[in-house]
Amino acid sequence: MTTIKLHNTKTRKREDFVPIDPENVRMYVCGPTVYDRAHLGNARPVIVFDVLYRLLRHVYGPDHVTYVRNFTDVDDKINARAAESGRSIGEITAETTQWFLDDMAAVGALEPNEMPRATAYIPQMVKMIEDLIAKGHAYPAEGHVLFRVRSYEKYGALSGRSVDDMIAGARVEVAPYKEDPMDFVLWKPSDDATPGWDSPWGRGRPGWHIECSAMADELLWKKPLSEDRLSDEAKKHPHVFDIHGGGLDLQFPHHEDEIAQSCCANGTDEMARYWLHNEMLQVEGKKMSKSLGNFFTVRDLLDQGVPGEVIRFVMLSTHYRKPMDWTEKKREEAEKTLRTWRELVANRKGDQPHAVIISALSDDLNTPLAISGLHALAKEVERTGSGWSTLKASANLLGLLTDELGDWFDEIDDAPTADVSLIVEGLLAKRDAARRAKNFALSDSIRDSLDEAGVYLLDTREGSSWSLRPDFDPAKLEALK
Repeated sequence: MTTIKLHNTKTRKREDFVPIDPENVRMYVCGPTVYDRAHLGNARPVIVFDVLYRLLRHVYGPDHVTYVRNFTDVDDKINARAAESGRSIGEITAETTQWFLDDMAAVGALEPNEMPRATAYIPQMVKMIEDLIAKGHAYPAEGHVLFRVRSYEKYGALSGRSVDDMIAGARVEVAPYKEDPMDFVLWKPSDDATPGWDSPWGRGRPGWHIECSAMADELLWKKPLSEDRLSDEAKKHPHVFDIHGGGLDLQFPHHEDEIAQSCCANGTDEMARYWLHNEMLQVEGKKMSKSLGNFFTVRDLLDQGVPGEVIRFVMLSTHYRKPMDWTEKKREEAEKTLRTWRELVANRKGDQPHAVIISALSDDLNTPLAISGLHALAKEVERTGSGWSTLKASANLLGLLTDELGDWFDEIDDAPTADVSLIVEGLLAKRDAARRAKNFALSDSIRDSLDEAGVYLLDTREGSSWSLRPDFDPAKLEALK
């Protein structure tokens, strides 16, 4: 069986991935807070962990992987949006949840096995908080319940900081009801205008961190245990699952707090075996910011005509543990590459992915190396006229060249008019003559001119084929006659 290596944030080492139960590999990834459109940075963890999900399914089998990604649908940002808009919270969260699903489908993300909404798991959160209080790890105060951070000796291990250093270097809320400035909220009171649920501490709502602890335990331990889907080996490690993922911005305090809650409530040494974090996103070398005018959502790009497959390709061109810089140049290059590859695999069925691609992805999701491998496979197809099925299957493992993401290619590949065909074919005849005469300067000039006009060329051993790109400019082509 293929050995997958992953960089474990918890140990700061690249380790062989050994699942607790190969018959049910379990992964939890923190999902969005649903109050607005997903911005481009929100798409990165979705795409990264979608590739890992695809790899795990390939190695262990689709029926032996459980992937959970949550929706936070109770949050102060949602409350504020409802107050601003005059719309109900339920209406906002339902709409934005569907927006998120639609946008992530547009960039080729498979839906996880479970997509829990926080509001459906309030009883589980209340029960976990009660357990934490009973064990001395939490305390009620003025309608709140707070986690007693110093009761968990390992707090800070994931982020590599001590509690005292965190206090010195961070802005923490110093509330009069806190025993310690670092203690964080598990439950908070709700007024009449704010969503709330009955609890032993009064009407209120959960803190952010407790949501994931409760939902992960319910869906990755209690549910498979009750359905008898866990092996005897897995039962020896109660409440522990394989992989927890998310953006680097969640490492502290969100994931640090999750670990503390889960381990203290469940009496375990760990919450998850492997912790993976993707780096952040920039735009043209700068942090994405509304004040800089470089902030945009996934839907903004889609509405501008950028195919979801192109967004995905650009994201995967950078290793997930490195900052990713979205640039217009990368977008253009990605579109050209994908057009070439889709020309090569048009109307073909995928077979089995190439070992080189599997090896690259198994090396801590080295997607840039995998894309280099796809380039090599594409060149081999162009050279030999065979190998389409391997290229397509290999790309599919990264979520590329899938049939679901192919609409953009079909839609823009419209049949050109007779006049356009006459001009292009005439220029190609001149280019062929120049190449035979070894006048490569003229040959390259014609190709560059056609490219500038928005005409896509594909050269193979059988000859040249062409099609029109979305940026086709008839005036520029006319000027080349």
